[in-house]
Amino acid sequence: MRKSVYLDSTIPSYMFEQRVDIQYFTMITRKWWDEERADYDIFTSEFSLAELNRGNYPNKNKIIDLVKDISILPLDDEIINIANIYMKEYVMPKGAAGDAFHLACASFHKIDYLLTWNCNHLANANKEQHVNILNGRLGLFAPKIITPLQLFKERD
Repeated sequence: MRKSVYLDSTIPSYMFEQRVDIQYFTMITRKWWDEERADYDIFTSEFSLAELNRGNYPNKNKIIDLVKDISILPLDDEIINIANIYMKEYVMPKGAAGDAFHLACASFHKIDYLLTWNCNHLANANKEQHVNILNGRLGLFAPKIITPLQLFKERD
């Protein structure tokens, strides 16, 4: 059975990122996209699309075009409730509501991996235990929250 991957907005954004200081992450993202993506069921959410559609930034049209064929997970009032619990219980800061929604969506829909470059609020080993405990209390699946660096298969 194929594993599932939820993309937050950082993954498509990094595909076309031009900032010099994160070009290594851009290269890894493109490599994962080209070589690994096809081995997974890929999903995103309205939360990610809203983040990508906000603002005026370089390559916005390319990024939006990149995600147009990705399956969108349905929204549910329970996802909003879960995100609010994450912020209330300090799993995610109140100023990072989008991150709480990404995690809530991936948890609610039982997605195996939440793929992100957000190592401050999401792919952070210091948060993993808190997420696992809270999701256990809520009766939710706890996705592995990782960066593309962690989702390459072994190759000969």
